[in-house]
Amino acid sequence: MGESRSEPDKIFLCRSCGTPVRTTFVDLGMSPLCESFIAGDSVDAMEPYYPLHALVCGECFLVQLKEYVSPDDIFREYAYFSSYSSSWVEHARSYANTIAKRLSLGPDSLVVELASNDGYLLQHFLPLDIPCLGIEPAINVAKVAIDKGIPTITEFFGVALARKLVAQGRSADLVIGNNVLAQVPDLNDFVAGIAIVLKPEGVATLEFPHLERLIEENQFDTIYHEHFSYFSFTTVQILALRHGLKVVDVEKLPTHGGSLRVHLARKTSKRVATEAVEALQSHETSTGFSDIGFYTGFGEKVRRTKRGILRCLSDIKDAGGRICGYGAPGKGNTLLNYCGIGTDFLDFTVDRNPYKHGRYTPGMHIPIFPVEKIDAVKPDYVFILPWNLKAEIMHQMSHIADWGGKFIVPIPSPQIIDPKDVH
Repeated sequence: MGESRSEPDKIFLCRSCGTPVRTTFVDLGMSPLCESFIAGDSVDAMEPYYPLHALVCGECFLVQLKEYVSPDDIFREYAYFSSYSSSWVEHARSYANTIAKRLSLGPDSLVVELASNDGYLLQHFLPLDIPCLGIEPAINVAKVAIDKGIPTITEFFGVALARKLVAQGRSADLVIGNNVLAQVPDLNDFVAGIAIVLKPEGVATLEFPHLERLIEENQFDTIYHEHFSYFSFTTVQILALRHGLKVVDVEKLPTHGGSLRVHLARKTSKRVATEAVEALQSHETSTGFSDIGFYTGFGEKVRRTKRGILRCLSDIKDAGGRICGYGAPGKGNTLLNYCGIGTDFLDFTVDRNPYKHGRYTPGMHIPIFPVEKIDAVKPDYVFILPWNLKAEIMHQMSHIADWGGKFIVPIPSPQIIDPKDVH
């Protein structure tokens, strides 16, 4: 894989099925790594930019980016801490209580979470007296979980680690992977590892943004280098079957702009599929997810949205308006770089994560401050970059109405919202 970076004509093979991939899904130009926030003393240093060109496989229909940077470079020191979103922590708590009942988990069970981050989810199993184990390669993030009393291994998960856990007698009743599948370059090693570490009647639940929502709602900014792959239900079923796993249930979730939670079991398990599995598969087939032509119109839709966002911001600036950002999420940096939005449009942005304070967004170098900066400056417009959390943010920041402030939500198309109209 390393050689292909210097050989542009080398054929790119699908990371799921190995078929040559040549069809463009969307080309977002060149962009820096979206979580590589710039320290103040490095703001004049050269930044690496990589192509943000998503392709689609004509055989298994996996939408994917080439791997320009290794996961080790991206995730060993990571800026994303799950616990800074209160709605995401609540989502995790609700899931933990529900799945514990559904699978009758108890003191003799073992829950293993892959990419367990700062313990935002596993912490909810502790009061239930259910043993758990986190696997989180980002050492700075894993330390937070360990300090909460959650046993955590700082390694990347795959076949080798799965075999080691089984040899130690640590097979899992439940394996959890929330928003990690997209970040795995070697999908087959990862899913094969899940099949190994599961007990014979164990269940794995994987949550990931649903490609249907990305396409329908124009969520192009969820494409970035840290996300190697983008999944339909169709693609995940093909991947699971290859490794002796079957989908026994699927749920649609509102998180991250619209996600799926698939429940996997071994093919030899006594568990049978719910009606939801057949219903979603039929829906995707009739929608066109098994037809390569379905994927090729997305690029023009994205270019149209870019023009709309820039028109909206230009009109405000031409009228003398002041705009700041809210949030510094990965998706925001894709949007800012693709649209070319810098401090000529946004004076600054704010974030709840102290790790980002005093740093600058990658590429466009917009300064990041604590949330209180908005109250001090009183901008006319607050541009919401983590639009998937817009309800939570507009509720928290509704007081900008006191000085006549309004929100801008950029996706699926730019929309100006008056806080007085938010209920």
